[in-house]
Amino acid sequence: MRKYVPLAITCVVSSLLSVLIYSQFFRPNRIVWNGEDGEARYAGLVDKLLNARTNSQFKSSSPTNFTESATVATPAVVNIRALMETGGGIWGGGALTGSSGSGVIMSPDGYVVTNHHVIEKSTDIKVTLSDKRTYKAKVVGSDPSTDIALLKIEEGNLPFIVFGNSDSIHVGEWVLAVGNPFNLESTVTAGIVSAKGRNINILGGGASIESFIQTDAAVNPGNSGGALVNTAGELVGINTAIITESGSYEGYSFAVPSNLVQKVIRDLREFGMVQRAYLGVGIQDLDSETSMEIGLPNAEGVLVNRIAKSGAASDAGLEEGDVIIGLNGTRVRSTSELQEYVGRYRPGDKVALDYWRKGKKNRISLTLKDGNNHTGTSRVRGDELDEELGVVMRDLSAEERRTIRIKSGAIVTSIRRGSIVFETNMQPGFVITSVNGDRVSTAAEVVEAIKNAYNSLTLDGYYEGEPDLYSYRFRKNG
Repeated sequence: MRKYVPLAITCVVSSLLSVLIYSQFFRPNRIVWNGEDGEARYAGLVDKLLNARTNSQFKSSSPTNFTESATVATPAVVNIRALMETGGGIWGGGALTGSSGSGVIMSPDGYVVTNHHVIEKSTDIKVTLSDKRTYKAKVVGSDPSTDIALLKIEEGNLPFIVFGNSDSIHVGEWVLAVGNPFNLESTVTAGIVSAKGRNINILGGGASIESFIQTDAAVNPGNSGGALVNTAGELVGINTAIITESGSYEGYSFAVPSNLVQKVIRDLREFGMVQRAYLGVGIQDLDSETSMEIGLPNAEGVLVNRIAKSGAASDAGLEEGDVIIGLNGTRVRSTSELQEYVGRYRPGDKVALDYWRKGKKNRISLTLKDGNNHTGTSRVRGDELDEELGVVMRDLSAEERRTIRIKSGAIVTSIRRGSIVFETNMQPGFVITSVNGDRVSTAAEVVEAIKNAYNSLTLDGYYEGEPDLYSYRFRKNG
């Protein structure tokens, strides 16, 4: 009997050591905020949450127990109900209709991320928490090119989800899709990562970024804007779309990677608009025939077919026919991956670019620029006139300048009910091209011209699809 005692002791010690290792390294993170001193305790935390870049290299492994991850994620996933006015045309008078989706609380003081299409053109947004508390939400900013929007509710000590590293997830890894559809409380489904870097051409526009994480976790209407989390309870994506012929889930769901989401919402919070960086190149996916011709061992990479004059790539010496194979040490396999990686940076950021030319791998350093070939960020949020006049605007995108046929101006994105501008019957979508007869090219110029005007204002401009010039006259003081 005694000869079994050392064996039994060894087993007990081994079991205790396993439990200790699991609790220290694999137990999902849980962060709880409570008490009246909550605001003081997380002073500055929001900046850290939205600006920190995780170095997590987490990979899910057995045991595949999802209860802890679900416990962490579900309190921070909310229902979003957005009302919008339809059918009124330029002169208003339309009916109100609603859309429903999900959102994710990203900080304890009430920043909520969701999809742009969930709140697009909405006039009234309500956020309902998992405990049934309901709040009116303000749109901090929205970006159709990534289908991401940032909202703010006025509350503290809220549960929230911590960002994970979407680059570290692997095909075949377990993930959970968490939504809060139709006020049914949080719903959780499990699946695996089916693919990364998927482009399914749903956002439209030449400036859109589609590099989705594809999963087979069930996502249905109402789950848009919800969380995709790993088994550590970390956010790795925002659920955005499904491919279906029936209108319901058929096995394919897609999420915006969390690393891109993090950059977009930092921009929206700081500037009210995304600070989009560009390489200044035209690109296309590489095929096997071309890769053989230029001596590449495989067809992974992005072929440069055009160099924009005065762009970042032109300044750095990149040439047509070069193949981009890496960015800041990360391999680039497709155009969608390259667009996502570049989309994480701002104009003025420096990046190291790996490329293939004449049978040799090379590396250059270049400084990214914006769509106008500037290296600085825009400090005009577009909502500077919201309190005084009730109007929010932004610069026209390159795609809008092409489709609306207007080369310059500022597009009105929202008008507050009951405000001075609301009384003029101006509608969102109006492109301001002059203020008191003086031409304006950007939102910054519109804001400056209005602020410098004494009192009387005349805003001239156009609506998409309308050939006539519209003029709106009002006084700043009502």
